[in-house]
Amino acid sequence: MEQWSEIRRRVLVEGVSQRQIIRETGMHWETLQKILTHSEPPGYRQRQQRPRKKLGSYLSKIELILQEDQALPRKQRHTAKRIWERLQEEGFTGGYTIVKDAVRELTQRRQEVFVPLIHRPGEAQVDFGEALVKMNGRRRKVAFLVMALPYSDADFVMAFERECTETFWEGHVQGFEFFGGVPWRITYDNTKIAVAQIIGGSKERRLTRGFCQLKSHYLFDHHFCQVRRGNEKGVVEGRVKYTRLNSFVPVPQVRDFAELNTHLRQRCVEDRQRRLRGQAAAKEQLLIEDQKAFLPLPVTPFAACRQVSTTVNSLSLVRFDCNDYSVPVQWAHQSVVVKGYCQDVVLYAQSQEIARHRRIWEKEQVCFEPLHYLALLEKKPGALDHARPLADWNLPECFSVLRRRLENERAGDGTREYIKVLRLLEKHSLPKLRCGVERALAVGAISRDAIVQFLFPRQGWRLTSFSLDGHPHLRHVRIAAPEIGAYRQLLAVGHE
Repeated sequence: MEQWSEIRRRVLVEGVSQRQIIRETGMHWETLQKILTHSEPPGYRQRQQRPRKKLGSYLSKIELILQEDQALPRKQRHTAKRIWERLQEEGFTGGYTIVKDAVRELTQRRQEVFVPLIHRPGEAQVDFGEALVKMNGRRRKVAFLVMALPYSDADFVMAFERECTETFWEGHVQGFEFFGGVPWRITYDNTKIAVAQIIGGSKERRLTRGFCQLKSHYLFDHHFCQVRRGNEKGVVEGRVKYTRLNSFVPVPQVRDFAELNTHLRQRCVEDRQRRLRGQAAAKEQLLIEDQKAFLPLPVTPFAACRQVSTTVNSLSLVRFDCNDYSVPVQWAHQSVVVKGYCQDVVLYAQSQEIARHRRIWEKEQVCFEPLHYLALLEKKPGALDHARPLADWNLPECFSVLRRRLENERAGDGTREYIKVLRLLEKHSLPKLRCGVERALAVGAISRDAIVQFLFPRQGWRLTSFSLDGHPHLRHVRIAAPEIGAYRQLLAVGHE
C-alpha cells in the first residue's frame, strides 16, 4: 500500500511520467493505470458470472424444490446436501459446493425485506411463550404472557399453568394494573383464544366471545397480524426471547407460581432502567409518555373467570374443564353455576356460593372436600370406611381413639355418633375441634353433645358482672342480707 500511494503521488502531484515509473518498477501498463485510477487496491473484480455448465440445466429443479418447501414445516425442508443427492439420482455429475452456492443464492432472493415501522405511545403487543422451571422440586414447562409497549420497550411478564382463555384474561388484567392504564391499541397473532375464524383470506376475523368480553370491558382497539406474519409484532416476539434467555436462565427454582411471578415482575421493574440504542432516554422515562396515551382503567374490575352452567350428578360432583369438583350432597341433581378462575373454581347455586376448590390443571382428576359428604354418611354410616372422599383425609390421632371408644361403648350407634362429631368441622376449625376431642377423652365424655361444650369458651361465675348502665331505676333497689334464722323457722313449719 505504501508503494501504491507513493506512485500515485509522484505521477499525479510531482508530474513524473508514466514511462519513467514503468522503467523504474518494471510493472505492466495496465497495473499502473489501475493504481492511478483507484486510491487503494480494488481487489479482484469479476466482470461477468462464471457459466455453470454442469448445473445450468438443474437450476430450475432446485428452484422448484425450494418453492415446494415453503409449504412444509421448517424441520422437514431440504438441505443443500439433500438437494445435491437428489440431483445425483437424476444424473448430475457436479460437486456439492456449486449446488450449495446455488441454493444459498436462490434462498437469499426469496428472503423477505421489511419496512421499518413507527410505534406511537400507548400501543401494546401481546404474545405467549414457554419455558422450563423447577417448581416445588419438579422440572416442568410453564406458559408466560408478555405484554410489551413498543414505544418505551417496557414490558410485563406473568407465568401460568398453560395458555387458555382464563390465563389470557388474567394476564391482561394484571398487565393493565401493572402499567396503570389500558393501551389504546393492542396487536396479537391469530390465537384461537381471540380468533374463532379467519374470513375472506386473511383480512376479516370472527372473534371469540371471550375476547369480545375483554375488549368490551376495557374498550381498547385490536389488530391481528396476517397469517404467518409474526414480524408484524416483532417487538413482543423479541421480548419473549429476551425473557426466556434472561429471566429463565438459569432455570428458576421456586415453590409455586406466586414466587415465580414475583420474580418476573421484579425483573420487569428493574429492566425499566435500561436505555436502548437510539433512544433519547431510559425506558422508565419513555413509559410516562406511554401512560399519558393510555385509556383509563374501568371502575369495575374485570372478572377473569370462565362461567359455565351445569348440573350436579348423583355423586355430588360437578365437571369443569375435564375435571370433577365436589359440592355438598344437598345440592345433588340441582343446577349450579361454575366460575373457573386461574387459581380457584367457585360453584354457586341459587345465587350463593356452595363450594370453592383450588383449580386442577391436569386432566380427568377429581377434587373432593370430605365435609361435603358427612351429611350423607350420617345416614349411611356403613360406607365410612370405603368412602372415597375421605380416603386421603388425615385427621389427628385423637379422632381414631374417639372412634374406637364410641364403637366399643355404643355397639350399633358408635359410628354414627362419630360422624356427628366430624360434622362439627362444618362450623368449627380442625385445631379447635381437636382440642375439644382431647379434653372430652380426658374426662371420659365422648358424645357429640359433650364435645360441643368444650368448643365454646367458659368464664368463671366470679368474673361475671351486671352493669347498671341504661337501668337508672335499679340504682335505688336495696337487697337485704339473708337471715339464716328465717330458714330454720321454715324448716320447723315444714316438720309440723
